[in-house]
Amino acid sequence: MSDAVQPFVFAGWRKGSESLNPDALPEGLERLLALALDEDIGDGDHSALSTIPASAEGRARLLVKDEGVLAGVELAQAVFHRVDPNLELDIRLKDGASIRHGDEAFYVSGPTRSILTAERLVLNFMQRMSGIATLVKGYADAIAHTECRLLDTRKTTPGLRYVEKWAVQIGGGHNHRMGLYDMVMIKDNHVDFCGGIAQAIDAVHAYFRQLGRELPIEIETRNLDEVEQVLARGGVQRIMLDNYPLEDLRRAVQRIGTDFETEASGGITLQTIVPVAETGVNFVSVGALTHSVPSLDLSLKAL
Repeated sequence: MSDAVQPFVFAGWRKGSESLNPDALPEGLERLLALALDEDIGDGDHSALSTIPASAEGRARLLVKDEGVLAGVELAQAVFHRVDPNLELDIRLKDGASIRHGDEAFYVSGPTRSILTAERLVLNFMQRMSGIATLVKGYADAIAHTECRLLDTRKTTPGLRYVEKWAVQIGGGHNHRMGLYDMVMIKDNHVDFCGGIAQAIDAVHAYFRQLGRELPIEIETRNLDEVEQVLARGGVQRIMLDNYPLEDLRRAVQRIGTDFETEASGGITLQTIVPVAETGVNFVSVGALTHSVPSLDLSLKAL
């Protein structure tokens, strides 16, 4: 696969193996944590305030009660730090680690009230993220023998897109566009409302000239005839092949060749992804990675 075939990564997010700096979070994640803490704490954690002396110090462990891929450790650090900078973590397992029942991901120590106040938010994030990372790894492992890359979609929980797409990365997948603003996706409804494929592509380029900027362009196709229309017009970077029968998908990938990136989508499951990836398509996108995921069982236990 050429260097030009890269997933679209949203701007301003963590790159590669860089660690998250809990003191300098991306703006979207900072807003999310502020909202989540306000939602949960309100005018105070009255359970902890009423039962635990202000001077009490404590220690707890993050206990794994399931099997899968751990995700959200770095985010947990950020949550604990925002609840109380005096809380300290002793991390035993990092994001991306394979986990099983009985593993201990980290220890947290410091003011007991603060540990209790942060507990539920940490668990909510980590259980959700670990569930996503676990599912993603299953899909990614299934197609690891091919050059096809696994993509997520915008089918995320409103407000949680940053953390859910982060979990996809931890599980071994790649991020598609972050939102509507960092890539042009000409879908079937855009084509139909615009009057056709050529008209839609031309309209995007006219818009770019007016705006004085450019973004990657992907266009969805529904059949081989639409693929031919895109090839005749050009002007895009990636062609989506949506809900194609396997033989048509294979023919489309061969017809497109290396002139454009190709992406298969539409109802792809763990049972069907392997033959899809083996057609030679560059990317396969799976909405279920973020919209149909059971959480992993984790708990925070006092020591």
